[in-house]
Amino acid sequence: MIKRKITSIICIILALLLQTTIFRKLALSDVVPNLLLVVTVTYAYLRGRTSGLLIGFLCGLLMDCAYGSVVGLYAFILMTIGFVIGFCPKIYFRNSLVLPLILIAASDFVYGLYSYITEFLMRGKLHFTFYFIHRILPEVVYTAIVGIVVYRLVVAFETLITKKREEEV
Repeated sequence: MIKRKITSIICIILALLLQTTIFRKLALSDVVPNLLLVVTVTYAYLRGRTSGLLIGFLCGLLMDCAYGSVVGLYAFILMTIGFVIGFCPKIYFRNSLVLPLILIAASDFVYGLYSYITEFLMRGKLHFTFYFIHRILPEVVYTAIVGIVVYRLVVAFETLITKKREEEV
């Protein structure tokens, strides 16, 4: 149990560090993949609603500290996404990569819509097509591509921890 929590925290910290440092330098058309969203979706898909909710809240708070103008906005967005994605393990199989790819892309699209509504629409900036073409769509594609690699790494860590725990028992 403690190893799972430590692994989750390490993955969250690594995602934050990669997102704010290395991927800032690898930005494509000024878009960076949202690794904290990928971590939230991955853990919600693997562990369920409660883990998705808690990890989404923690990742969102870290995003609020790093990028946010209002504390709690990203925490609410990622917490909601994590909770909703947490229902999927009961419906679908975990072995396929297609569903995680779709979930990551859909979650990033929802995240982009929330960001547009709260950051731009509330300020009277109504150019949704411009924002969609230049921000949301490139970020969805970039996050989905990088998200598959992150998803595979997190699944490998989870499998490794589960096997070690079964060997100890």
